[in-house]
Amino acid sequence: MISSVRGPVLAIGLDHAVVEVGGVGLAVHATPGTLATLRRGVEARLATALVVREDSLTLYGFADVEASDLFGLLQTVTGVGPRLALSILAVLEPEALCRALAEGDTAALKRVPGVGLKSAERLVLELRDKVASVARVPVGVGATAAAPSGRDHVVEALVGLGFPAKQAEQAVDAVLSETGGENGSGNGSAGQVDTAATLRIALSRLGKAR
Repeated sequence: MISSVRGPVLAIGLDHAVVEVGGVGLAVHATPGTLATLRRGVEARLATALVVREDSLTLYGFADVEASDLFGLLQTVTGVGPRLALSILAVLEPEALCRALAEGDTAALKRVPGVGLKSAERLVLELRDKVASVARVPVGVGATAAAPSGRDHVVEALVGLGFPAKQAEQAVDAVLSETGGENGSGNGSAGQVDTAATLRIALSRLGKAR
């Protein structure tokens, strides 16, 4: 099992980064929020989980061990594979996810594309009593600070891909305005943000503008 990687970042893509380890470039799949913390040419250290299939070896990377542990825990639930587990972590930060599971907040879980009411209820049922083992903070206690919005995560991801912050913000706000997602300020929400879809659309538009 590859539990972590460290080395210079060779490239950053829409859903993965390439990290050089011992002269080998490893493709590491990650959430937009994690990718936004990386910079090309700068050394990075990521907690990782290796998913082995008959025809593939896929490496997933996370900003910290807590997220990596949650990634593994999510996959113990029937019907949750690595892609859906990563999508859940892309929409809900570890602390928010732990609270949603512990408090039975199915509405928060349903924000994740591919998670319906039955899936959300199954996640709560199977993980409510297990999530405390990987949570950094006690669950069931009100949050003291607001988590970054979906809009903020998409902007950070675009900046991590090399686009100027102002240009990234304008592109994301334009997409959200058209799709009815969070308001441009990022301080509240008129609707939920599909971070992956918003990132794809904004990236496509910024690419054409170059």
